[in-house]
Amino acid sequence: MIAPIVTAAPEHPLHILHILHLEDSLIDHRLTVATLRRAGMAFAMAHADTLENFMQLALSEQFDVILADYRLPGFTALDAWREVSQQKTHPPFILLSGAIGEAAAVDAIRLGMADYVLKDDMARLPHVIQRACEVHDARLARERAIADLAASQRRLADLTEHLQSSIEQERAAIAREIHDDIGGALTAIRFDLAWVARHTTQTQVREHTQAATQMLQHALGASQRIMMNLRPPILDQGLVAAVQWLADSFERRTGVPTQMRTSAASMVLTNAVQLVAYRTAQEALTNISKYAAAAQVCIDLSDCEGVLTLEISDDGCGIDPPALAKPKAFGIQGLHERARTVDGWLDISSQLGKGTSVILSIPLPCVIPSVGQGDARSTTPP
Repeated sequence: MIAPIVTAAPEHPLHILHILHLEDSLIDHRLTVATLRRAGMAFAMAHADTLENFMQLALSEQFDVILADYRLPGFTALDAWREVSQQKTHPPFILLSGAIGEAAAVDAIRLGMADYVLKDDMARLPHVIQRACEVHDARLARERAIADLAASQRRLADLTEHLQSSIEQERAAIAREIHDDIGGALTAIRFDLAWVARHTTQTQVREHTQAATQMLQHALGASQRIMMNLRPPILDQGLVAAVQWLADSFERRTGVPTQMRTSAASMVLTNAVQLVAYRTAQEALTNISKYAAAAQVCIDLSDCEGVLTLEISDDGCGIDPPALAKPKAFGIQGLHERARTVDGWLDISSQLGKGTSVILSIPLPCVIPSVGQGDARSTTPP
């Protein structure tokens, strides 16, 4: 049986609660209606006294709250709850019964029901309904906020990946232009200066050509360094060789002893992973040269147990913890975001006066080796 909807509301209610009442006693149903009316609650109530009719209403109508007696002919509120709880979004479910003990009521709440009210204490019902609806609305708002945050983070990750890709493409394009245009022009000028030096008999001209040649050689060296920083060709030789080149260059430039340890002479990695690891090492070494005042640097590179791990540690002055979290720490934030583009993560540990460690971890897919790739791990047994 499904009773007609009973409505009780102020003249111009802001919101009418739509209530589904599962109750086999018509007297108790009417008592519930009267209790809510006396409390001045604006509501519209549908009444069901069988599980079939209850589910028909629950699936076809939108309700703000469900009230249910515990024991009904042939079933209990637990059966109704099991049906309702399978829905992705369901309203608060409140037990309204006189035939349930305290322990059973607590167990029902543990299953996910919102609350329970004894029929002998019906005056509590309006307050319990209001509180259950508020908690339900707060939970939905929290879920929406979490979903919005997750969507925002996905968009940010996509944007970061796009920006990083665009930056690398621009760097490669600029490096090619430097090599093809500027490098070619500087080389041609060097040949012209050499020709002038060979064909002149004036000492003063030779001195000027020699000075110009030295400056030109400096410019060529600078252009090569810029090209290496923009898009290092050494990456084509693999990550191990590229990081070793970074370590050697850092040691020559700063005079700080730099030790590199690696688990393998070569590693089978995607271009994206290689580039993220290389840029992380490059940024870490740049920060060490600028701020750490270190006496020694160690670089550990490993691809063991399906994870690429790159650790750059120094014995310098360390980083003040608030500096790691400050909003304008764009270099550190950039490293974190870059790691996320390949499903990796970055850890930075530091103690004032005891140095800093930057650790990049990237999960690696299993790789089936092709011919000539003896270092690759295989997903199939030998």
